[in-house]
Amino acid sequence: MQNIKEIKTVKFQLETLTCPSCIQKIEGVLKKEQGVDNVKVLFNSSKVKIAYDEDVVTSERLKELIEKVGYPVLQ
Repeated sequence: MQNIKEIKTVKFQLETLTCPSCIQKIEGVLKKEQGVDNVKVLFNSSKVKIAYDEDVVTSERLKELIEKVGYPVLQ
């Protein structure tokens, strides 16, 4: 029997993003993290949507990565 990983999705509201390079910075750091399946940063609403394998990485770790590159997570 094949073990199928379960992908979870988390959304974070950030403070206002000011430029398109913000998107590249956030996506870049998250995509490098093992267990991250997909990342979508919505510039106009300053939201980040992340699909990830919770057996490999936690939502708290993803939040820390975003804040580490300089973007405070509001919720």
